[in-house]
Amino acid sequence: MATELDLLCTQAGILANYYDIWGTRHEASDATREAILAALEFRTDTPAWPPVLVTWENEPVSFPVPDGKPVTWRLILEDQQVIEGSAGERVEMSAVGLPGYHRLEMVRRGKTLASIPLIVCPRSSYQGGAGRRDWGLAVQLYSLRSAANWGLGDYTDIAGVVDWAAAAGAGMVGLNPLHALFPHNPLHSSPYSPSSRQFLNVLHIGIAGLPEYAECSAAQRQVADPAFQARLAALREADLVDYAGVAALKFGVLETLYRHFRASHLDHNTARAQDFRAFQKRGGTELRQFAVYHALQEHFHAQDASVWGWPAWPEAYRRHDGAAVHAFADAHPERVEWQEWLQWLADQQLAAAARRCDELGLAVGLYQDLAVGVDKGGAETWVHQDLYALDARVGCPPDDFNPLGQDWGLPPWIPQRLRGAGYAPYIAMLRANMRYAGALRVDHVMGLMRLYWIPPGMKGDAGAYVSYPFEELLGILNLESQRNRCLIVGEDLGTVPDEVRHALRDAGVLSYKLFYFERQQDGHFFPADWFPEQSLVAASTHDLPTLAGFWLGRDIDTRSALDLYPRPGMREEQLAGRATDRARLLADLAREGLLPEGVSEDPEQSPTMTPALTGAIYTHLARSPARLALVQAEDMIGQTEQANQPGTVDEHPNWRRKLCLAVEAWSDDARCRALAETMTAERPGIG
Repeated sequence: MATELDLLCTQAGILANYYDIWGTRHEASDATREAILAALEFRTDTPAWPPVLVTWENEPVSFPVPDGKPVTWRLILEDQQVIEGSAGERVEMSAVGLPGYHRLEMVRRGKTLASIPLIVCPRSSYQGGAGRRDWGLAVQLYSLRSAANWGLGDYTDIAGVVDWAAAAGAGMVGLNPLHALFPHNPLHSSPYSPSSRQFLNVLHIGIAGLPEYAECSAAQRQVADPAFQARLAALREADLVDYAGVAALKFGVLETLYRHFRASHLDHNTARAQDFRAFQKRGGTELRQFAVYHALQEHFHAQDASVWGWPAWPEAYRRHDGAAVHAFADAHPERVEWQEWLQWLADQQLAAAARRCDELGLAVGLYQDLAVGVDKGGAETWVHQDLYALDARVGCPPDDFNPLGQDWGLPPWIPQRLRGAGYAPYIAMLRANMRYAGALRVDHVMGLMRLYWIPPGMKGDAGAYVSYPFEELLGILNLESQRNRCLIVGEDLGTVPDEVRHALRDAGVLSYKLFYFERQQDGHFFPADWFPEQSLVAASTHDLPTLAGFWLGRDIDTRSALDLYPRPGMREEQLAGRATDRARLLADLAREGLLPEGVSEDPEQSPTMTPALTGAIYTHLARSPARLALVQAEDMIGQTEQANQPGTVDEHPNWRRKLCLAVEAWSDDARCRALAETMTAERPGIG
């Protein structure tokens, strides 16, 4: 018999059980469900009128009138057309055929009872380039070496990658999330734990290409100083990104340039000043609130280095609309404007990279990445803190590569409250990330339907799933995808319900297929023609070993050294499994006629992942029918270490490893040329 806890959890969308990737059923404990229920602050009462209506195009709209008395309704379409009607116990509207953001007003005796957003969604995401088979190069922006950057890949480096990609025959350049991080704490470097997903990481601003730098002799002298040049050279030569060192140099020069900008442009209302003012106006309240947050965090962190985010601020400043916050912003207008100015520079440089893609004819252009959540102490949670379960964390259950499960430390949206906000923050986030993208990877796309919540004080394997309004979130994703002409790739690795796979397929969302995971029942790798057309194929990703690392078992050694195995003997099991995988891989390449000349099917005679063997694997992927194929830059140049080791923070140099070859050298490198020629020969862009 269902208990009261069961009934409450059903109402709140807390799932009682789930099946893991091995098909094993896991029951959520009462303690887990009670803790999640508390974190949700779930309310059983419902609002009188719907907070938002989301429907598919050409579908009728129907909902009850709360008191059952006659009302008049006015549908104000996005193009300002008005349709009127009347209702008794229910509002019954015929199908709305125009996708968009409309508004439904409920009126009785001249009084507006409710004003309800009505979002009409297309059934499919953007499908541009149907029939093409493009390939692209994926890079971690921070990892790029170049002659011009300051020890950290920057937005102007993207142009160099785009130039190489265009010459190589690629149709896109993939990037890690570019979300805003924390300028006051450059060591907080994970692009998947941002301050805000609506704004950009300003540490990636390229200094040399700024118009202000060309005008400002003071900044040029600052950079030309021998001591500065020595530090800059050391930052460029280091194999790991020194975030603190890069930030010290960059922000020091940017402060000089900001003073120059105020004196030379803002004080004289130049054309560039007018461009900045227009950017501020477009950014509106959201840009202002973001800038105020970072000005406050800068202020309090300067007073006390232990202040990590808004939960550690004085109480009076913890609400973005509080009197103390307004007073601070009024008293420190330049520090607020400084944050807006940095966002403007970053936006301009990313826009220039997107234009470069268009100029060179890249079929897709920039392929950007949308993180699944945000840091608890950042700007996004400060502004929208009532929408987040701040004491819970998002993660995923145990799997082969992460046997302890994963705890990403990110607070989840509260579904009921997000819907109550008319999905406004979700819509703004999608628009911001599609603005310059031809394709967008939605990290952990299953989160549109359910997220794995880990309650306070519990470990990653003790969580439970919470349901989200899947159809509504997917419909809005489709709408923004169509409006921004942006392909959608859904990162659907791990535990994925069939309902999600079917709905994403019907919506035209590309599935994310990784070579390592796509196996037959006997463990052998699928042939190339197995991969679906509606997919993106890649060998690996940032959280998994590179091909060279996979071949050597470097990821297994790393997990062992960091004590990431939950039970004795697991390391030995994975080492044995990896040896079998190497043999299967060689046999499967031979089956496909792709085993390189001189390479034996005996893995003992192939101690390393050679460029020829890498090329054979990517040829296999390139021959698939998949719409997109992605080459990892680390595989192209033969690097062993992966970008991020899940389950670690400071124990491992995550998000710090640079590529061993500068962008300028790719065109002359035999490995890069050979792999690019292979990919272009196998998928020249047409069906």
